[in-house]
Amino acid sequence: MRLSRIIMALTVGLAVVAAPTAAGAAQPQPTPSPSGPQQPTPYPPQPPVLTIDSSTIVIGQTVTLTGAGFGPNETVELTVSVSPLAAGLPGQAPARRSDGSTVAMAPVAYQAAAPLQFTAQADAAGEFSVPYTPSVTGRLTFTAVGLSTGRTATATLTVLARHQPTPTHKPPHNGGLPVTGGNISTPLAVGGGLVGAGVVLMLGGLAWRRRHRFGMGSTR
Repeated sequence: MRLSRIIMALTVGLAVVAAPTAAGAAQPQPTPSPSGPQQPTPYPPQPPVLTIDSSTIVIGQTVTLTGAGFGPNETVELTVSVSPLAAGLPGQAPARRSDGSTVAMAPVAYQAAAPLQFTAQADAAGEFSVPYTPSVTGRLTFTAVGLSTGRTATATLTVLARHQPTPTHKPPHNGGLPVTGGNISTPLAVGGGLVGAGVVLMLGGLAWRRRHRFGMGSTR
């Protein structure tokens, strides 16, 4: 009698323990994706940029072009287009002809021609930095294109002509004012001589008349 109670108690305990497990097994389980675990949606890449360390320079100076946002280790092609500067650029005196009229500043050669198309190599972060020395004046537009990703960025640079020093007139070595007329020393000397000769002749004539008036010049 006692043994049957023990067996019944064990049976009831096992039933209580197994009930939650059976209920959990009866619930539907999520079906795994055939392509594996889902990856988080990547953020869109930042747009590429191209910057220049100076916006306006004088011809002969060197600037640094810096690009970012391109593909890792990508080759970037840079193209340079040049347009002339219009007369009256803000902050700069316009070019003038000898008659005082203004004229637009057209591109002129300065030294060995700088390339208008070249390439730069981006690093693992998609960035690059290259120096550039313009050989023409004008407004330069740089266009950078990634050869693998096709990403494009632009930047502009203003190149001004080198101003020539204005010639100055040196003062005379003697420190005096510059002579603006002809040399008048010779005419003055000649005129003074003639005046002196006239005075001598006039005095001689007066003396001769006085001698004859008083009979000093008669002979006995």
